[in-house]
Amino acid sequence: MTNLVEKAVSLRPPKKLIRRSTQDRSQRIRRFAQWLFLALNVWIGLQFLLWVRYFERGGLFVPRPAGVEGWLPIAGMMNAKYLLVTGRMPAIHPAAMFLFLAFVAMSLIFKKAFCSWLCPVGTLSENLWKAGRRVFGRSLRLPKWADVPFRGLKYLLFGFFAFMIGMMSAQVLEDFMASPYGMIADVRMLNFFREIGLTGAIVLGGLVLLSMLVENFWCRYLCPYGALLGLVSLLSPMKIRRDAAACIDCGKCARACPSHLPVDKLVQIRSVECNACMMCVAACPAENALQFALSPKRAETAEQRWHRRVLGPLGVAGALAAIFLGAVAYARVTNHWQSNIPRHVYMLLVPRADATNHPGL
Repeated sequence: MTNLVEKAVSLRPPKKLIRRSTQDRSQRIRRFAQWLFLALNVWIGLQFLLWVRYFERGGLFVPRPAGVEGWLPIAGMMNAKYLLVTGRMPAIHPAAMFLFLAFVAMSLIFKKAFCSWLCPVGTLSENLWKAGRRVFGRSLRLPKWADVPFRGLKYLLFGFFAFMIGMMSAQVLEDFMASPYGMIADVRMLNFFREIGLTGAIVLGGLVLLSMLVENFWCRYLCPYGALLGLVSLLSPMKIRRDAAACIDCGKCARACPSHLPVDKLVQIRSVECNACMMCVAACPAENALQFALSPKRAETAEQRWHRRVLGPLGVAGALAAIFLGAVAYARVTNHWQSNIPRHVYMLLVPRADATNHPGL
């Protein structure tokens, strides 16, 4: 019986291709957003380095860029819990919380678009596997028996951090942030890369090599931040959606997907691994066959559901920018952007950053 069904499917006449009437610009727009946000992070990093060097060596003083706290997601989670439990804004690293909530909000609405449109680590990871494909001729793909459990690693890492933060009371969270270790957690992060040891260099080099060999290795298997955003993205109303009537079953979308999702077999992509990168949409040759869209209403015609409920790449980029800039503007206007730490405290702690121990040690 199975053979008869397969034979009937194989004898089915191919669908007529109605080519797209407009050129897809999603990847050009997405790459522009990626590099723009990466440049912003490089600028913030350089300013932060100058700020740290002022307290270490003197010289020119530049204001501390609070945006560097975007690299402190654990502090963001801790402060978000503190706000939820107490109703009070945290005094130390408040920008970490606002940026954390902004990135979560992006995932709540637009899947894991933050990972593929803005995240600097995601941008570097994507360019590494593309470079690796040019160097080695192809990317490696782990077999399913290894891929599935390895993907679980990032959820274990996120679960560990979530459990530890969940067990901390509001007073413990406040005390941690107000400790010397908590106040200059950003400086310690910078010093890790400035003074990286042999073991750290080997681990970092290994991650770079693996990222060249395997598509999005860090994001796919190890990033706890991505694990959280993936879980949040399950609630997103926006999804990659396939119109079976318009689809010609060419399979180009599935081959283009860096997360190896069977886009050509599904009506909508619910997977936590979908980054809303729209590479599948860019690869699709058929008009209105694949879109990043809201769920269509049953009463709508095919033309209505694609024209009214689709979000194009410019819309995605604009919405992500609005969420990001809106969170920053709100924090600034309400005076909850900069950490409430006097300069003389920084003068005492920053030069001795590596000597500050974790308050639990």
